[in-house]
Amino acid sequence: MLVMSQHVLFMNLLTNKHILNSVALALAEDFGAGDVSADFLLNKIITAEIISREPSVICGIEYAQSTFLSLDDKIKLDWKVKDGECISSGQVLCVLIGASKAIISAERVALNFLQMLSSVATKTHYLVSKISHTNAQLLDTRKTIPGLKLAQKYAVKCGGGVNHRMGLYDCIMLKENHIIVSGSITLAVKLVIEQHSNLPLIVEVENLIQLQEVLTLSSVVTRALCDNFSINDLIQAVDVTKGKLPLEASGNINENTIVEVANTGVDFISTGSITKNIQAIDLSLRFV
Repeated sequence: MLVMSQHVLFMNLLTNKHILNSVALALAEDFGAGDVSADFLLNKIITAEIISREPSVICGIEYAQSTFLSLDDKIKLDWKVKDGECISSGQVLCVLIGASKAIISAERVALNFLQMLSSVATKTHYLVSKISHTNAQLLDTRKTIPGLKLAQKYAVKCGGGVNHRMGLYDCIMLKENHIIVSGSITLAVKLVIEQHSNLPLIVEVENLIQLQEVLTLSSVVTRALCDNFSINDLIQAVDVTKGKLPLEASGNINENTIVEVANTGVDFISTGSITKNIQAIDLSLRFV
């Protein structure tokens, strides 16, 4: 399975440098030469709360915390929830105590991280729950926000999903254009094995004939990706493979189609919608 180990490994990847770099870039974009809207404020110590306005799966705490602390490391943050936790509407996520100017200046960037990553985790959780009666696992894709791939893939894990390849370096995936350039699936696989036999290999197929060809190469192929197959073709694909090769379904996967796809018996379902077709969770920060 193409999975980046576990929760802890992701936090190791995201800790410190990666998070701080992302936060620094976001603050630089927003802050510029300074927050002119906060210049007139008295910089007194205040208490604030981050509140959820809707049910969701929370994710992005480290990003939000780093944003506030980057502007003032004396701010105290008391998080009432953890990443991956389901929260309800009206729930207080965090209580902050610190200088008013820094909290106000950091508010939008901190909430942007928290809202975006929570939306990924929430949508993932929703789709995972819809197919929980099957053995299919939900995968993400490389359709992520540039610069925030690790963060979004971590959010997918928080929502109960499974990570596909991290990038172009850790797994070989032969798609239509790779096969066209190589001449055939068999020739493409041969070239891959000659150069990168140590890496997982996924082959995308567009029909049952191509799947049959991949099955002849099953000893060196990690799994076949059935791209935009009809439900009937997916059922036939599952029957043809009979456990010889794991199957992944992809293409036109959404909340209206995912259950029917999962019911065919495929092992994996991948969709870019959980990282690109998302709606920010409604969160707010209020002084109390």
